[in-house]
Amino acid sequence: MSSKSFATLLGGAALASVAMAGCADARTAPRLPSANFVALQEGPGEDYVIGPMDELTVFVWRNPELGARVQVRPDGRITTPLIADLPATGKTPSMLAQDIQLQLSQYIQDPLVSVIVNRFAGTFSEQIRIVGATGRPASIPYRANMTILDAMIAVGGMNEFAAGNRSKLVRFDKATGKQKEFSLRLGDLFKKGDSKANVMLMPGDVIIIPESIF
Repeated sequence: MSSKSFATLLGGAALASVAMAGCADARTAPRLPSANFVALQEGPGEDYVIGPMDELTVFVWRNPELGARVQVRPDGRITTPLIADLPATGKTPSMLAQDIQLQLSQYIQDPLVSVIVNRFAGTFSEQIRIVGATGRPASIPYRANMTILDAMIAVGGMNEFAAGNRSKLVRFDKATGKQKEFSLRLGDLFKKGDSKANVMLMPGDVIIIPESIF
């Protein structure tokens, strides 16, 4: 990890810690439903906003040679047959499909285009951030059907000083425009194998794991 990325991560952790100070104790925070009882998602929908490093499939009806499987470059652009350096980030799949249709209309009549997101890294604000007493604090890409267990495995679990059952999940509520806190029982999940403590994640979730106080 570069020093710039590490500094950004530390900054995010610091902000999360400040936000924690003014919130209710983890014992009084609401809990999320178990992952077993949440309807699974099939993948990013039409309202998903494409980000750098996402993998896309472009289909052009009756002109398959003009379609392609591409990865969004770090500069946010893609290149497909007949189209070079088309901006893709910040757009939904349907918006990007319309842009491709417009470009292809210069070469073929009435093109019909669809765009599917095969693998999505998401923008930084949509990634899952895990900070505190974990094996490796990090920001990781969100993927469909991701659970708290998946995220914790990706960062090496909790460290020996973690107070897993006092962990919190901070989630932005689009309806209210405010952050909400939920209590997590990571100790029960990892030490007791309690599957009810495993919950579904959403893009942008922040997981905060405090250390035990001796």
